Amino acid sequence: MTIQSDVREISAGTRRRNRTLAVVGAVVAAVLVWVVGEPLLGNDMIIKAEGQEPQDLGASAIIMFALFFSLLGWALLALLERVTPRARLIWTVVALVVLAVSFFPLFTIEASGGTKVVLALAHVAVAAVLIPVFRATSTNARK
Repeated sequence: MTIQSDVREISAGTRRRNRTLAVVGAVVAAVLVWVVGEPLLGNDMIIKAEGQEPQDLGASAIIMFALFFSLLGWALLALLERVTPRARLIWTVVALVVLAVSFFPLFTIEASGGTKVVLALAHVAVAAVLIPVFRATSTNARK
């Protein structure tokens, strides 16, 4: 029995559009988590790292972090697609490792438990949008 992949080759324009939508979707997902966590549930998104002043993480900070790391992920995938036939696999492993590592600062900052949960969920929301779309749009998706 042969398992056939339903992944089809997509044009560069379609790939670019889908990845752009994934970046937008990841940012929107992170902001939605923030909206539920801060304005709706009342968690003050204030964090304090050792030796620094407390920072209030507003929507703009959430947008900038989600946008920056989404675009960084896209750039890494595009680079890997140019240099290795295993780009999809390598990128996925790196993305999952980055997601796991992104939780470590939550153990080192001073913040309420609710704030830490909102931040963790924002990380998961970004990954939940980006990873499947970027994998599906990889030029190595058939390999």
